[in-house]
Amino acid sequence: MDDQPPRDPSSLDPPDLKGSLPRRETSAGSERSRRPMPAPAQTGLPFPELAATPPPAWNPDQRILVGTSGYSFADWVGSFYPPRTPRSEMLPYYTEHFPAVEVNSTFYRTPAPRMMEQMEKKTPAGFHFLVKAPQSLTHERRVDSESIAAFRDCLEPLRIAGKLDGVLLQFPWSFKSDLKSWRLLEIARRELTAVPLFVEFRHVSWAQPETFTRLRDQALGYCVVDEPRLEGLMPPVVELTSPAGYVRFHGRNYANWWGRGHGDRYDYLYSDAELREWVGKIHDLSARAEKVYVFFNNCHAGQAARNAQLMQQLLLAEA
Repeated sequence: MDDQPPRDPSSLDPPDLKGSLPRRETSAGSERSRRPMPAPAQTGLPFPELAATPPPAWNPDQRILVGTSGYSFADWVGSFYPPRTPRSEMLPYYTEHFPAVEVNSTFYRTPAPRMMEQMEKKTPAGFHFLVKAPQSLTHERRVDSESIAAFRDCLEPLRIAGKLDGVLLQFPWSFKSDLKSWRLLEIARRELTAVPLFVEFRHVSWAQPETFTRLRDQALGYCVVDEPRLEGLMPPVVELTSPAGYVRFHGRNYANWWGRGHGDRYDYLYSDAELREWVGKIHDLSARAEKVYVFFNNCHAGQAARNAQLMQQLLLAEA
């Protein structure tokens, strides 16, 4: 199944800052070079600098589950997947390194249930799927009973196999905290009652105590985000509003985030120091949660897989 559609255009809404460029906050990691990192040599191993270290041993009962947002990318061949790896063999290889994956292709189109069944059969027992809700619901904000029913149907093979852990509702920056938005969240919860729901916000208006109280009341999980510290964006507030925690890493690409640069907003490689900032926070979250999902969305040139592997090692080292 192709998990490499074009990036979501409606999430590129620039902030209403009277024409000024968004301000950034300075931090230890934010001042380093933003130039694209060179691709690792094609060694057939995930990343040369990790080759001497065996992959961390994860098991189905692991409370912190690290993975990436999507797995089927052509530019991961040679940087994460061995050279000449066909798409049909990507997911089995991925499962040898990560215990969970976030399926993002469902945001662009709802696949037939048989396609999800084929995907599930390529994964071992105990593997975990988180699936992104369709853009018709989160970005177009249309409550279409037919499309929602089709989305529920496509989830069934994963649910029956015991591998569906939840659905992610990722809203764009233009989705602000107001009565209309809360109404849409209520409808989503009602339409998708049989599955855990996690909500990701991009707009800073959601960064208030009332948000987390209401999410708990509506049985909605909160997705913590790491993204550029730009004015108007949701800050990295760590909260737990459901039995499971959820953290997404988008990169800190200040120059391209609002589309004013010439590259991909998700083209970013986290440094060791930037990931270490999160190790304690994730362990603290896991102490309060049944599970914590940690996904990297900086997918350009295999950087998500590279950072996810490093995060696994850091988390195990400080367990």
